Amino acid sequence: MSKNVDGDLRQTISMTVNGEPVDASTETRKLLAHFLREDLNLAGVRIGCDTTSCGACAVLLDGRAVKSCTMFAVQAGGKSVTTIEGIGTKDTLHPVQAAFHEQHALQCGFCTSGFVMATLELLRNTPDPSEHEIREGISGNLCRCTGYANIVSAVRATAEALRQSGTGRD
Repeated sequence: MSKNVDGDLRQTISMTVNGEPVDASTETRKLLAHFLREDLNLAGVRIGCDTTSCGACAVLLDGRAVKSCTMFAVQAGGKSVTTIEGIGTKDTLHPVQAAFHEQHALQCGFCTSGFVMATLELLRNTPDPSEHEIREGISGNLCRCTGYANIVSAVRATAEALRQSGTGRD
């Protein structure tokens, strides 16, 4: 650890972000959400509340959906982080992204990346979820625009598409 000119403690961390190795020096108190957005320019990680209420900042940490505003970047050291930028491309959407588009499960889009990450974890653990399981699986995410019905439809459509394609829990 070292101190910067302001006296803040810094630590070098290594992690994998969207499949790429990352080695960086960061303040020990910097939140993972801010590290991803500010240091790695991954703007798909949204910051909506900084209080764990909205889920817009959700990322996958070693395959598990976590709210990146609730942990320090240094806590992700040695782990694998996946953001919305790491699951599909503009030309080839991930099945969850495609279903959200096809089912009109977004309006302003601010919360969408968090919902997509929650959906990925849900479907990895529960490939054929009931409506209750879907609603419970996305319950840590808030949307002020959609009313959730289309989001539930998108999760259900993704589960069906993954079963039909034989890709299972990807």
